[in-house]
Amino acid sequence: MTLRIHFTAEDLARTCLASGARPLLELEIGIRLLQERSHPVRFDAWRRRAATHLHPLLEPLFCLVPALGASAAFLDLSGPGVPHDLVERLRSTPEHQVTRDLDQWAGAQRSVPKSARALRQDPSLIRHVADAVEYAHEHFVAPYWPRIEQLAAADRTWRLKRLAEHGVGRLLQDVNPRCITWRPPVLHVTTASGIDHDLHLEGRGLLLVPSVFGAHYPAFDHPEDGRPWITFPVRDSTDATHAPAAFTADALTGAPAALRALLGRTRATVLYVIADHPGCSTTHIAARARVSPASASEHTTVLRNAGLTSLTRAGKQALHSLSPAGQALLNSVKSP
Repeated sequence: MTLRIHFTAEDLARTCLASGARPLLELEIGIRLLQERSHPVRFDAWRRRAATHLHPLLEPLFCLVPALGASAAFLDLSGPGVPHDLVERLRSTPEHQVTRDLDQWAGAQRSVPKSARALRQDPSLIRHVADAVEYAHEHFVAPYWPRIEQLAAADRTWRLKRLAEHGVGRLLQDVNPRCITWRPPVLHVTTASGIDHDLHLEGRGLLLVPSVFGAHYPAFDHPEDGRPWITFPVRDSTDATHAPAAFTADALTGAPAALRALLGRTRATVLYVIADHPGCSTTHIAARARVSPASASEHTTVLRNAGLTSLTRAGKQALHSLSPAGQALLNSVKSP
């Protein structure tokens, strides 16, 4: 099942890249990541740091932004503005809008959390939700924001060059090959929730928003009074089809730098390639790590002899995967 986004010629003409990552949208995706345990190599070190700042005041935020599915409409964190301004706008949301949006949101939930029921009974409690957003941004996103901005800017430069040389079709083709497929005039999107839906842009175009936290499945929205948007993962280089786990972890925790100090730069890179691509071949590792096949073979042998990876064979191919010891090492590495 996929989300199918239908383009007209006018939509293609109006499709563009956002100027950069959006801090509170990154926060919303991060809140979802804190509620599920996928992508351990990418996010577990960041999750551990975030766990030290978990506070009861965050409860309404976690209730209204579930691991999967839509959040309440008044809690729109996707805007491009300064976090302080967006938080103040949330804090001043009219009570009738809070009530209306909560009723719509609750209708799609199996059960309505206690915090949401309390907010429905007293919409003035929206100020506590705004306080939670402010606190969460300060501790979960702001410490990493300069690096996120730097990475998003580099990614944008590369994509704009591709757009100029190859056109919008190539931009859509490259945006997230793992989860998004461009079959003109329809963009097929695999989402975390497995939504099956047809979306017609109707001349509004599509805004492509870079994300570090959204390293796998895209987030999207199609507001009735605005331009539809979808996130894509920033990449680590002009050669990769998506950002490897080491890249995301480095942006959010600095863990790969610590691992490089332990194993050496190339061997640490090889280990992260294997972690991000279980069952990959030596040739695949060489291409991803940008080393020769002989060098990749040497490093995988050292890692296997150290018990950090395992080897299986499919015909003549040697396929490498992370061992439990290797996973434990990656999960335990901390920033210096």
